[in-house]
Amino acid sequence: MNAPAKILFVDRDGTLIVEPPDQQIDSYVKFRLVPGSISALRRCVDAGYELVMVSNQDGLGTASFPQDSFVGPQQLLLDILASEGITFREVLIDRHFASDHVATRKPGVGMVRHYLVDGVIDRARSAVIGDRDSDLELAANMGLRGFLICDGQGWPQIASALLDAPRRAQVERKTRETSISVAIDLDAAPRARISTGIGFFDHMLEQLAVHGGFAIELRCEGDLAVDEHHSVEDCALALGQTLRRALGERRGIARYGFDPSDLPQRNTGAIAFAVPMDESRADVVLDLSGRAGFVFSGSFPREAVGGLPCEMVPHFFHSLADALGATLHLRVVGSNAHHMIEACFKAMGRALRQAIRIESTQIPSSKGVLAGGAAA
Repeated sequence: MNAPAKILFVDRDGTLIVEPPDQQIDSYVKFRLVPGSISALRRCVDAGYELVMVSNQDGLGTASFPQDSFVGPQQLLLDILASEGITFREVLIDRHFASDHVATRKPGVGMVRHYLVDGVIDRARSAVIGDRDSDLELAANMGLRGFLICDGQGWPQIASALLDAPRRAQVERKTRETSISVAIDLDAAPRARISTGIGFFDHMLEQLAVHGGFAIELRCEGDLAVDEHHSVEDCALALGQTLRRALGERRGIARYGFDPSDLPQRNTGAIAFAVPMDESRADVVLDLSGRAGFVFSGSFPREAVGGLPCEMVPHFFHSLADALGATLHLRVVGSNAHHMIEACFKAMGRALRQAIRIESTQIPSSKGVLAGGAAA
């Protein structure tokens, strides 16, 4: 089954073509593109959006607006846009007057009703773009965001609002054993506000955020009177789910987290993000593929550090990988458990920093989609 499509439902006159005073583009003399439309649409297409033109053309086909007068400028518009790689999934034109009171005329949804079937469009990311209140009303009727071409907001601003929004997410997770809230901003300056009731665990989660290069707030109230297991595991699950939502469809990310400069020094053939801490060293290989997988190698010389059982460290990363939809290989060696655990969290942070970095507009997969690309 195909994933829901990201679609921009775009008006024509006043949005793609400058609307003349008589509000009828029936000759080449009246044809002029709205400034910034081509570059903005190209950005949207490169980011995976499909386009549907939705336009009211009052009285098209009547004596006052002959079909032949419409066809030339319309085809010129389509040809110009196509030459820039901008094509339309569908062109929807309603010919009625407002006085006809038909459902197909905007803001009615008659022309776009087939897109409102569950699973056809990604409602969180799709939008309507136009230049009139009726376009905003259409957006409301479709349950989508709406953007107007108007004074102070042109195509560049709309494209930026669609494509340049910070990658943020919030998750609240409540069970009989824990109550957790997590907020993440992948594009904010690194900062961490952590409270789990386990001091050393708080410190480790701070390392994950600082070395990962993102902002995180995490609060956990757990049944620590029983033991630490539920709090550590559920924090990992909530954190992974929040990262997954913030990444969205994972378009443009580097996807892999490793340090290729480390390869010549390795005799194992693996490529890893290696972080040393005194006598200890942790190696991480990360793939934000959407497929969960975890491989761990190492043993700790103590049972616990600062209230955090050492056995919960690999369990934390396993749960994180499951909820995030990531393949994670983690190896740690050393003789000081504190150093070993801290190296694990720092190495994971550094690998995340590399993997979540935006470096293109494409989904980093030959399939064109990643298994965990939809926000959970």
